[in-house]
Amino acid sequence: MQDGQTDETPGSDGPERVERLKPFVLGRRICVGVCAGIASYKVCNVVSALAQAGADVTVAMTPDAQRFVTPLVFQSLSARAVLTSAWESATPADPQHIRAASALDLFIVAPCTMDMLAKLATGRCDDIVSLLAASVDRARTPVVLAPSMNEVMWRQPSTVRNVATLRGDGFRVVDPASGWQACRSVGAGRLPEPDTLLEIVLSALAGREPAGRRGLGN
Repeated sequence: MQDGQTDETPGSDGPERVERLKPFVLGRRICVGVCAGIASYKVCNVVSALAQAGADVTVAMTPDAQRFVTPLVFQSLSARAVLTSAWESATPADPQHIRAASALDLFIVAPCTMDMLAKLATGRCDDIVSLLAASVDRARTPVVLAPSMNEVMWRQPSTVRNVATLRGDGFRVVDPASGWQACRSVGAGRLPEPDTLLEIVLSALAGREPAGRRGLGN
């Protein structure tokens, strides 16, 4: 950043919010899975706020998500490499998705598309986001899904069935917000605003030991 310029990263204008987040997320390992959707711009704010509050944030992106926001943006906000492919691994004996998933305190997928809901409900893992989600032990680590789609897509019987299946399988599916949508319709299906997503993160982490301390004696 050059002299005289201000930090214009999303979320940088909320120091009170960052200070409030710190006691809950400092040192926590959080992965944010980003799917394709115009609402992905909101996730930039979430990643920035978590990183400023001291969380170790890793972003994973589906191939189509990279058409809306580039990996470089999330890399800059999180100060960590962005996971874009299941084929990226430090060594063949240390699969990236297994190593990353086992070390997490929280995994949140936002925006979570209709397609991603269907993948996770049927056990399909053909991109790094779905692969990570399938690799997390949900009995130990919460996996939050924040759907975002057109209001008609949200009401489709297949989506209703998939959401019910996912909740039964232990995923935490957030109800989308209602309002104006990019398709020029109004209804349920909007990704919640960044502050709401951050509250969801705090709620999911509440009362949980950090991943690095689980199983250790006092």
